[in-house]
Amino acid sequence: MKKTTKWTMKNAVGVVLGLALAGTLGTAGAAEAQAQPSVAAPAPAPVLGAAGAAGPAVEAPASVVADLKAATSRARAALAPNARVICYAAHVQDIGWQSAVCDGAVAGTTGQSRRMEALAVSTSGVGGVCANAHLADIGWQGWACGSDGQVVTVGTTGQSRRMEALGVQVGSGSVGAQAHVEGYGWLSSVAGNPVYAGTTGQSRRMEAVRIWV
Repeated sequence: MKKTTKWTMKNAVGVVLGLALAGTLGTAGAAEAQAQPSVAAPAPAPVLGAAGAAGPAVEAPASVVADLKAATSRARAALAPNARVICYAAHVQDIGWQSAVCDGAVAGTTGQSRRMEALAVSTSGVGGVCANAHLADIGWQGWACGSDGQVVTVGTTGQSRRMEALGVQVGSGSVGAQAHVEGYGWLSSVAGNPVYAGTTGQSRRMEAVRIWV
């Protein structure tokens, strides 16, 4: 009887310690994922030319394109003719295309559990932009590129398909991005050229994004 009691107590202690360790590792794992999300980079983006480059067959509606071009022009006029500007608009679950935002503002939603499905981007003063979306059941979609003043669109609409990660590259200088991801919230910001924000291999929806140049 004493031997059985001793064995039971020993195993109970082991279970408690195991649960505590699992909790600690779980917390550390989440923190690590937030600091270093898993994003497998796609093939490099093509070199940007004056005429831009071909990409996925995804196009934003004319109204979204006009809104983005107008927002880019306004942002440039507010700064300087040769200012570095990036503007973008998100297509969001149950909402559709949102209005354009620029230079670090939030596109998408937070706290609503809505997936981003597509993103349209326009630049000025950076020599153009390339974008690539990692999508549910597709993976990396492929780079879409355009020169300054053109609108580049990645993702899908009408397919109820979540965007999981985003790659962005500009023609000159650097670009920064930050993704809001299901289960994590805002991940750490990244900067470079190109940059990748979000996660891959985790089936997590991107819900919002910020981009700046």
